Amino acid sequence: MRALAHLNKYLWHYKWRIFFGIVFIIASNVFAIYAPRMIREAFDLIAESIKAYQSGNYQDFELTLPVTVRYIYEFLKIDQGGYQNITSTDQLAEVITRLSLILAGLYLLAALLKGIFLFFTRQTIIIMSRLVEFDLKNEIFDHYQSLSLAFYKRNNTGDLMNRISEDVNKVRMYLGPAIMYSINLVVLSALALYAMFSVNVELTLYVLIPLPILSISIYYVSSLINSRSEKVQRQQSHLSTLVQEAFSGIRVLKAFNRQRATQDHFEKACNTYKVDSLRLVKVDALFMPAIILLIGLSTIIAIYVGGVKAIAGEITIGNIAEFVIYVNMLTWPFASIGWVTSLVQQAAASQERINEFLHTEPKIKNTNPTPAEIKGKIEFSDVSFVYPDSGITALNKIDFSVSKGETLAVIGRTGSGKSTIANLICRNFDASSGQVKIDGNSIKDVNLDELRRAIGYVPQDVFLFSESISNNILFGVENPDNPDEVVRHAAREAHVLHNIEEFPRKFETMLGERGINLSGGQKQRVSIARAIAPNPKILIFDDCLSAVDTETEEIILGNLQKIMKDRTTILISHRVSTVELADKILVLDRGEIIERGNHRELIQKGGVYFELYQKQLQENKKVEQE
Repeated sequence: MRALAHLNKYLWHYKWRIFFGIVFIIASNVFAIYAPRMIREAFDLIAESIKAYQSGNYQDFELTLPVTVRYIYEFLKIDQGGYQNITSTDQLAEVITRLSLILAGLYLLAALLKGIFLFFTRQTIIIMSRLVEFDLKNEIFDHYQSLSLAFYKRNNTGDLMNRISEDVNKVRMYLGPAIMYSINLVVLSALALYAMFSVNVELTLYVLIPLPILSISIYYVSSLINSRSEKVQRQQSHLSTLVQEAFSGIRVLKAFNRQRATQDHFEKACNTYKVDSLRLVKVDALFMPAIILLIGLSTIIAIYVGGVKAIAGEITIGNIAEFVIYVNMLTWPFASIGWVTSLVQQAAASQERINEFLHTEPKIKNTNPTPAEIKGKIEFSDVSFVYPDSGITALNKIDFSVSKGETLAVIGRTGSGKSTIANLICRNFDASSGQVKIDGNSIKDVNLDELRRAIGYVPQDVFLFSESISNNILFGVENPDNPDEVVRHAAREAHVLHNIEEFPRKFETMLGERGINLSGGQKQRVSIARAIAPNPKILIFDDCLSAVDTETEEIILGNLQKIMKDRTTILISHRVSTVELADKILVLDRGEIIERGNHRELIQKGGVYFELYQKQLQENKKVEQE
């Protein structure tokens, strides 16, 4: 239960809902216990009436009536005179009819009130569990967003989603049904046992013999069902993953003509799911028969032992009927012990999984909540970075500075550490050694929210949301005065406006998953528009023109030159044509700066940059000739 202690703050927050839920459970069970009493008195009324009819002695009829019926009878004598002198069968039949109808009305009233308070119980405790589910999901999601990129490299998306959905749902079952049925078990058992013991102790003990056996049996059956259910759920998750990957990678799947092989693989997984499901059904099929068998055994004991005692005059026929109803009332609470225990076990396991992530401290923290304006000067002083999980050294003693309004280009082969520089500026990671400074201050001392708000970032791996193009471009813009104008201006500068205008719904065109209904170049340009739209102080373009042709690249760079004016810009690319207009150029190789200068200076050096330049010139000539 230590894992579930995390939920205590929510239980305390919704303490009044729990309190009133307990009150409603008590009220509901009071009326539930009262209803069998009406049945008992109805049976006893009929039994006494038959005796009076058979003996013909109506004078003592009033004295033999059950307590509640006698009160009703006394009221009827005042309301309708003459019942105290029953002298005929017709008068007896009329009295019994009226008394029976009143008892039936009281029974229905008790059932109605029980139902009303049961409704209120669910409106308090079950809704409380839904509110906690809402709060817990938001807490987890909020915490997920605070965790660093290294966390997401260690954990797959499916596991993250499972903990915020399936695991939270199992915790909710503990907070709602488990708590509600546990309280109901205690209250109903106390009231019912009190009523039963007050009638006859020995009969009560006989009747209760099968109920503990029922609880133990259901506990073991529930445990078996639980283990097999989890196996089925895991296989269901595996099936979902197969389907998701097949549909997401349908282009690759068709390109390699792997439809038949994928179908066979999916069929095998489905067969495993079928076998596991049938094994679960076989166990589940034992659940209700076992309950019905033990209920029937308790009922038989109640009738047999009760009949013996009724013949001996120790109890009445009505008591037997009352006991049978009490047995059936106690069946589900006792049966629910195993189910509730299983719910608690599942919730504890799920909450432990949730706590594992909730207790993960974010590596990147906002140590300075004070708002501050970011101007845009960036400095790297002897910065090295080693990826914590792989141990790969991405950067080794990097030094450079970029003043406000300058453009720095970083060029190099794949894996040279270019994107790592972008991640350190955005503070997705902290440097392993050395210092990254913004406006002369250590980046760790800069307000993290203000820093990221001041950066327009176009990642190498473009990600667009399944939203309209307009909403994707406005993603980083907070409360724009004229959103349409902001969107059009950003799209125009990213040279994607003419493409968007060709769509039937233009900017309201809904994008598929990851922008699948756009070409690679269109996705990159929409991503550039998204970075431009918030009017940031720092622009970072991480190889964002790799999917566009040379002509489009020239147009976009021409537009960006106007935008880059008075903004600090980091251009990361493997193309010389992208970086040649930068104020400063860094050439990286294996995490180290091997050359630096502007385009003209680096060409004159005749080093690695010059070789890249010559190689790309030759590639461009070949393309033009073709």
